Formats: sequence, C-alpha cells, structure tokens
Amino acid sequence: MEAFNEKVAYENPLLSLRIFQTMRNDDSFTNWHYHKQLELLLILEGHLDVYVAEESFHLTAGDVILIGASELHRDRSSSLLDYIVLQFDLEQFFDQSTIPYMRYFSETQMPLSKANYIFAENSIVKQQAVSCIRQILNEATRKETGYELAVSVLIKQILLLLLRNDSRKVLIEQDNFDRVRLKPVLDYVENHLTDRIQVEEVCKIANMSYYYFVKYFKKTIGLSFTEYVNYRKVKWAERILLTKDLSISEVGERIGMPNMAHFYKMFKKYNDCSPKQFQRKMLVWNRQ
Repeated sequence: MEAFNEKVAYENPLLSLRIFQTMRNDDSFTNWHYHKQLELLLILEGHLDVYVAEESFHLTAGDVILIGASELHRDRSSSLLDYIVLQFDLEQFFDQSTIPYMRYFSETQMPLSKANYIFAENSIVKQQAVSCIRQILNEATRKETGYELAVSVLIKQILLLLLRNDSRKVLIEQDNFDRVRLKPVLDYVENHLTDRIQVEEVCKIANMSYYYFVKYFKKTIGLSFTEYVNYRKVKWAERILLTKDLSISEVGERIGMPNMAHFYKMFKKYNDCSPKQFQRKMLVWNRQ
C-alpha cells in the first residue's frame, strides 16, 4: 500500500485553511493519503464511505466526519456526491491564551477520528458543526472585511463543540492546574521573544527539574518547549513582516533568530515558504 502525502495549498497566506464544495459522480476509491491538516467532510447529497486506518464510516446527507492530522485515509463514493471539504492547520488557530487546549487535539494518545462518535450520537452537536462549516464556506467565498476573524471564531467553535461534548473522554482530560502552573512560563516566553530563551531559565520559573519540566510541558501543551518557542517566534515574525519595513535579517534579529539558516528553516516549517515569499504572497493578496 502506497500512501500519498497531500500538500494542501491555502488561498489566503494568513489563513491556514482550505474549504471548497465539490461534486463527484463515479464509483471509485481515492488513493490512501494523509496531510498535516485536520479535515472535516460534510455530505450535502449522496453517500460516501470513508476508511480511516482500520475503521470505516458510512456517511449520508447531513453527516460530518473528522479526520485527524496525518491520519491515513481514503474514501469511496457510490453515487452522485455533493460535499464540502474543510482542511485547516490546527496550530495556526491557537494563540498564547488558548494553546494549552491544543493538547486535546494533538493525537498523542488516540487518533482524532475516534471522536466521530460525538457526531454520530449527538444530533444537536452535529447540526451545530454543519452550521459552522457552512458559515466558514460562506465567509471564505464572499471574503467580506474581517472574514478571517469570522473563520477563526468558527473553527474554534467546532473545536469547542468537540471538547465539551466528549462524554467518553476520547480527547484527553486535563486539569486546569496544569495550565495555571505553566502560565508564568508562557508569559516569560512572550516577554522574551527577542532573546535566546534557555530551558534552564524557565525550569527555575516553573520550579521544576530540567527532565521533569520537559516532560510536563510536552504533556500539558502538546508541543515540546523548543517547538513552542520556535512557533511563537515565527508567529511574531509574520506580524513584523507584514507591519514593519525591515530586511529579513533584521526580522531574524528582532525575534532572536540571528542565524538565517535556522530562521528560514523554522519559518518554512510553519508556512511552507520563505519569509520573503511570505511577504510577496501577502503583497499580492492585499492588492486583490
């Protein structure tokens, strides 16, 4: 079995999301594939069988299915099929105040497809998710002023629906104490993004040993401490690139990544393009 790594292209460089409505009229399987984005499928008309790892789901009009990041999947339509595809990069929809909740969706313990029982057993939640997906498609199609904000709110609303209606605790339960205990660390990172942040320093702030802190942070946040710091620095770099007239090297200096090779590598990891390409794409986008 060969699996294809699908590369999802975003229309808006600042909105890590793709949504579209499409139709199929054939009786065939798609190839096994995966992508780093979460995916939601909403069936408008017809039937679709979706295979995720060793599970299968039979969907009809009005049904929704969630497929986790990098989960191997394929599908088969057996009639005229009209459906909406929503794909988005989970990390891009979390900020400093909400990123601890990303752990619930990081799939460290169980694939997100296991949460599909929520839609199957709770028709109200399914209807609310359907409404959110339709609104996202409408916002992304019309592109009225502020639609990016609207889309971001709707994505978080879908995640909140899953989180609050997970009666089986498929999404890992976590005490508020964990997040409160790490708040001084997260605040320190935000206030020192221009610096080279040392793990040893934040261990003192958290009052933990190095090895305990590394494991605790990963368990609580869903990212390693280094990944989290790099992620926050890149997000700040994006803002600087769009609002300040600085060279790429100056931006790297500003976010505490003076090594250009490292800066480019980290930026490309989260944006699939270089800082300069990001600037150009946004310039073209803003002129449209």
